[in-house]
Amino acid sequence: MKVKSILVSQPKPDNERSPYFDLADRLKLKIDFRPFIHVEGVPAQEFRKQKVGILEHSAVIFTSRNAVDHFFRMCEEMRVNVPESMKYFCISESTAYYLQKYVVYRKRKIFHGKQRFVDLIDVMKRHKKEKFLLPCSDILKKDIPKLLDKEGYSYTKAVFYRTVCSDLSDLESVKYDMLVFFSPAGIESLFKNFPNFEQGDTRLAVFGPTTTKAVKDRGLRVDIQAPTKNAPSMTMAIEQYVKEKNKKK
Repeated sequence: MKVKSILVSQPKPDNERSPYFDLADRLKLKIDFRPFIHVEGVPAQEFRKQKVGILEHSAVIFTSRNAVDHFFRMCEEMRVNVPESMKYFCISESTAYYLQKYVVYRKRKIFHGKQRFVDLIDVMKRHKKEKFLLPCSDILKKDIPKLLDKEGYSYTKAVFYRTVCSDLSDLESVKYDMLVFFSPAGIESLFKNFPNFEQGDTRLAVFGPTTTKAVKDRGLRVDIQAPTKNAPSMTMAIEQYVKEKNKKK
């Protein structure tokens, strides 16, 4: 069966140059976007139960923009004045620049990796004496604390926000040729919203080994997988599959 419609389980890209828009134009596809999961902040009252002293730390590790937003939200709710001496370690340059929303950007206090957490670990090695705070969600990649423990960093992991399933009830009667997922939480949301979901002819495109496992654990079929050597991005993987399936016979 040909692929004509795709639902991507993420918010619609803000950037008009998104490869998804280009893909839709070139292959004449209908591509819609809908986040299957969203983030909710942990209330200050609940955060206090973790007994984490924000000002007991001299540095903060940010793995995403969500972490940045909810760290400063919590500081405001708890009336914590973050000192100018606080150091910030960001997973990427874009996350570091996003900090300008909350602090005056000073390169000597803001550090960043390239994109992977292992790169940020290398940057942090010059600041071993710092006591780090890791604001995170209830779902944290296991390799992050593993790397911090392996290198012997002094850090505190604290849940500032949660990843929760979105309400997708309005999609119950909508049919797509392909669904695209990027996390196990997205698969969980699919079944929470549609407990009787049957795959049938619907193609599933999944990103990463943990998402692939979540799909297979549910007894579903993985039709498109990324990243691979020939398709390092999801859009490339989808393009290769669609071109093959939509060939004129």
